[in-house]
Amino acid sequence: MSTFAPSQPAPKPSSAMTAAEIGELERQVEVHSRPFRLLQQEMHRVIVGQEELLDGLVIGMLANGHILIEGVPGLAKTTAVACLAAGIHTQFQRIQFTPDLLPADLVGTLVYRPGQGDFTVKKGPIFSNIVLADEINRAPAKVQSALLEAMQERQVTIGNETFPLPQPFLVLATQNPVEQEGTYPLPEAQVDRFMLKLVVRYPNANQERSILDRMARTGAGDAIRPVMEPAAIAEARALVDRIFIDDRIKDYIVSLVVATRDPKAAKVPLGNLLEYGASPRATISLAIAAKAKAFLEGRGYVVPQDVKDIAPDVLRHRLILSYEAEAEEKSADDLVRVLLDHVAVP
Repeated sequence: MSTFAPSQPAPKPSSAMTAAEIGELERQVEVHSRPFRLLQQEMHRVIVGQEELLDGLVIGMLANGHILIEGVPGLAKTTAVACLAAGIHTQFQRIQFTPDLLPADLVGTLVYRPGQGDFTVKKGPIFSNIVLADEINRAPAKVQSALLEAMQERQVTIGNETFPLPQPFLVLATQNPVEQEGTYPLPEAQVDRFMLKLVVRYPNANQERSILDRMARTGAGDAIRPVMEPAAIAEARALVDRIFIDDRIKDYIVSLVVATRDPKAAKVPLGNLLEYGASPRATISLAIAAKAKAFLEGRGYVVPQDVKDIAPDVLRHRLILSYEAEAEEKSADDLVRVLLDHVAVP
């Protein structure tokens, strides 16, 4: 993993953090980020290519944000999440979402004990550190709401009792964008709860050949070695919070998000392609995710390229396109690229 390049110099210290403090923070970041780079290496032993997906999974974990993964079947979405969980000594649950799933199947329920004449709580699979919600758009609205409430509140109420979810707690949800029959699309307000939306694309020809050479066998594939404990995630998140962001980069983040709401005032040539822009939650997510990316690259400060690299994952699911954009076959990624090209970089 690369560190900062000469074209991305360390920001000048402000009153918030001196150069010496940034240097000390960077030394700590270099040490604490090594296990996460090792985790990425372990995942790449099993997953061919898909760098954006694997980087996004680790960034989301560092940023304490849930992730929505979209891609057609067979692109290793579930395998990537399983590899992430296997690389950590932690609890992992995979829940296959189906139309007949009930909220109690997810969060748990009260079970009557005839011998004692009372009810006991049976916790559901949501009580785990990493939860894979496979094909989340195949479950009805009540189940989706139960999951998203747990994501937001990080606690679950069963009967009259409220139970905190274990920490760290990370939901990784997958959905198929092609087959829509028998699905329940997530409402925009619920999609906004995900910090990142990662789009998984087809591998190129060379990667496809590597997949063939590595996976075309009847036996089990390579196993992932656990390389860290959950406590390392909590320590890393504390350092991520301390990553330095210059005021100019904060202004850049705000300018990007505000430009989605009023492109004309920001002089971004989007015309009438946007119906609604991103919420303040996008501003917060963009800043935290940029910090996490800087941490992963061993830096104690954020550079503008961090923001530009992570912006599509943070913004693509928060932009509501107009009918005009759909008629012109414009995607959210197309609009984000226009934003990044026209909003001034500090």
